[in-house]
Amino acid sequence: MISESENAEPSIAPVGSAPASIASQIHSAVRDDLLLVAADPALTEDLAMAFLKRADLPSDVLEHLAKNGNALKLRKVRVALVCHPHTPRHVSVPLARQFYTFDLLKVALSPSVPADVKVAADGLLIARLKTITIGERLSLARRASGRVAGSLLLDGETRVMRTALENPRLTEAFVIQAVLRPQAGAAFIQAVAKHSKWSYRREIRLALLRTEYLSLARALEFSRGLAPPVLREVLHTSRLPARIKEQLLRENP
Repeated sequence: MISESENAEPSIAPVGSAPASIASQIHSAVRDDLLLVAADPALTEDLAMAFLKRADLPSDVLEHLAKNGNALKLRKVRVALVCHPHTPRHVSVPLARQFYTFDLLKVALSPSVPADVKVAADGLLIARLKTITIGERLSLARRASGRVAGSLLLDGETRVMRTALENPRLTEAFVIQAVLRPQAGAAFIQAVAKHSKWSYRREIRLALLRTEYLSLARALEFSRGLAPPVLREVLHTSRLPARIKEQLLRENP
């Protein structure tokens, strides 16, 4: 456990400490030693990365590191700092805004990152979707969180949409949200309606019955087994063509 001295004020760091001296301090249990390491301009990438592997670093030490201009020039150090579980949000989120797409993805998927920072990283990724390449969107569709994959379900590139549907982190809730959005097109609706996993979920079937692009055959299949009052409620807000609604009501009186 990291101890604190009786006087909370740390010593003044010697300018340009030798790396050997830093190396002996990064494993210290004394808070003042850790503050000196974090602020030392001679901190190398290797030493900074070893330092950040310590899960017990206090938030004030990490704040000091975030003010170390030499260390923050190093990309790996910035990413590791944002991924540390004790880095304050007011430090990690502004840093994350400067990250490349796949560094942001690493933050969003890291198990050590607090949930609110992961949500912020997802939001930053989603905000970039219109400006990144198809290749990057395909990678995100395959590997990103369910929240990002859900946003990619309505991508204009069919390959991206179909890849997002297969994302193992995608959840039913995100599929339903995408299905019910006004901009959901025919290709997406039909892909969900034929999907080997999603087309069998009851709540997704109900959402699909509210869209305008479902075929008569699929609409009949999805309406079977629904209680008539439930079907009537769904069709009341559905955008299906009138002829399909009438057929469904005849089949389910």
